[in-house]
Amino acid sequence: MEIFFFYAVPLVIAGGAVAAGVMTVRRGQERSRAWNSGLVAEAECLRVYTTTRRTENGSYTTHHFVFEFTTAEGVTVRFEEAGLSTTIVQGDVVPVHYSADRPEKATAHEPSPTANVVGTVGKLVFCGVVVAFCVVFMVVANSMNDAMGDF
Repeated sequence: MEIFFFYAVPLVIAGGAVAAGVMTVRRGQERSRAWNSGLVAEAECLRVYTTTRRTENGSYTTHHFVFEFTTAEGVTVRFEEAGLSTTIVQGDVVPVHYSADRPEKATAHEPSPTANVVGTVGKLVFCGVVVAFCVVFMVVANSMNDAMGDF
């Protein structure tokens, strides 16, 4: 039964890392699609709030922004985005980029394809390292189990 945990826990962690990698790639693609569409609108910041995550190494605060804009077709869209400049406050009007087919995936981030690619690659490398560690851990646990079984 104990050996089960040497496989289950790393598999769950590796699964989380793969899911994080997929989400990172999707968000990068959404931003690129919005930037490349050429559609820009003025959005009002309706709300700014923070969330705090506490860990053993300290606490991490993330700023979230809720924006609303009207598309060229006259559709009102509201979306939320994190990681923007903390100088944006409620009531500010900022340019947002969006694609006509998915305006709810708009972004208020300034176009920066290079930074987008570098950030995505960095996060994917980290996720890959986590998955590799989990695989190595399971291989070592399996060989230790085999060695102990031989006695």
